[in-house]
Amino acid sequence: MADAAAAVAAFRRVLKPGEEERALGRIATEPQQKRAMEQFKRAVDRAPDVRTALRDPRVLQVITTALGIPEGASQAGLATRVLLSDLSDPKSLANTLTDKRWKSAAETLQLATRGIAGLRDTQLQAGLADGLRRAQWNQNLETEQPGLGDAVLFKERATAVDSNIYAVLGDPIIRRVVTGALGLPPQIAIQSVEAQARAVSARLDIRKLEDPKEVQRLAERYLMNRANENAAQNGANLLARFGFPPGGFSA
Repeated sequence: MADAAAAVAAFRRVLKPGEEERALGRIATEPQQKRAMEQFKRAVDRAPDVRTALRDPRVLQVITTALGIPEGASQAGLATRVLLSDLSDPKSLANTLTDKRWKSAAETLQLATRGIAGLRDTQLQAGLADGLRRAQWNQNLETEQPGLGDAVLFKERATAVDSNIYAVLGDPIIRRVVTGALGLPPQIAIQSVEAQARAVSARLDIRKLEDPKEVQRLAERYLMNRANENAAQNGANLLARFGFPPGGFSA
């Protein structure tokens, strides 16, 4: 339980006023942050059109990382199709993907209407730079305490999500924290979305996510469960190092 208590204490510390601002300020001074944005700007300035820009790894890496879809950096084809979708068309890819992070990214960038000019916009670039810093902070938190970055993002996003089970499941971070807090196994993610919805709804009234206090409780329960799971796994690994079988020695 000590590990679980430490995880909750770390979470509460991160939420203290000024903690986020100080962390982001430190990250802003890191050379790789400046280098990533300089490469992005050069690539965008040289690209003849938006499709060419999106095929450039230096551009796509910044966009997907800053907008919370880090795995999207290796999905250039999907990214191009989604980010250039017609958002006014309910059947467009951006509007039909289960993962709603892509639609949010398309809405932020507005590349279908703005084209390459959108990526050259200084205000948008400033927003992407801020997103990069936040992504690095999230990564640092995960290194410090597994699940801590997830918990912080969950607290930021959960109250803004529609009180709809499918909206909850459409955000990987929210889904991971909710299912982890409820003690559902990670393997639930490979089940159909309908099966996931039934499993979560049976254990949680989604409307509770409108309550910041309930969101805090879920985030802390998630961290405690993650800490306990990690402690159990570390214990099992230690026993294995000394030759003890996973289930112990039989009589």
